[in-house]
Amino acid sequence: MTGHVFHPGHDELHGVTVVITGASGRTYVGRWHERGPRGITMRDVAIHDPASNPLVLEVWLAKQQKFGVAATEKHFVIPIEEAGSVRRFDSFP
Repeated sequence: MTGHVFHPGHDELHGVTVVITGASGRTYVGRWHERGPRGITMRDVAIHDPASNPLVLEVWLAKQQKFGVAATEKHFVIPIEEAGSVRRFDSFP
């Protein structure tokens, strides 16, 4: 049901796996916890950094979908100035 929030007091994306495009070129995949004054707090996050990861982003995302999110960070805050577009991970082809 649209608009239903499992945990009262949290926003609609709470607990949903999302993909966030960063201003730095990094891409973050993990479970949305909340948006706060410091930035977006996520849980169990995998980070694609094109400067250090030879995989093309689309290939990396496909692997995350096929095998599950290979989290490297248990708890992560993406600063407001870094956070760009947010999409549900289940909306990717």
